[in-house]
Amino acid sequence: QVRLVESGGGSVQPGGSLRLSCPTSEFNSDDVYAIGWFRQAPGKEREGVSAISNVDGSTYIADSVKGRFTTSRDKAKNAVYLQMDSLKSEDTAVYYCAVGFFRPYTTTEALGTVRYDYWGQGTQVTVSS
Repeated sequence: QVRLVESGGGSVQPGGSLRLSCPTSEFNSDDVYAIGWFRQAPGKEREGVSAISNVDGSTYIADSVKGRFTTSRDKAKNAVYLQMDSLKSEDTAVYYCAVGFFRPYTTTEALGTVRYDYWGQGTQVTVSS
């Protein structure tokens, strides 16, 4: 059973930044998998925000956060990050990281929930003045 625990959520004012972390120590460096970041606001469906492929480091970003959010990995620290800058009130949501044992080739595939097998418990991000 894979266990993911996100960290780094919190409260920030509009325009601020946060960085979320997702551990990858349970996976081998040559495994085929993708780490996705998703969010769910109250009353809304869960949506894909970004993803990164372990195979080649390709990243995928949703149009709604493009230019503000970036995802990266640190193999030495066994972690994947979601850097969130220029945060807006509409970014308020519970953010989840998830792992899927596949190699994404399109943004649609990478940011869809169906291919992801294990999910973290989520971390709250609140953007408010």
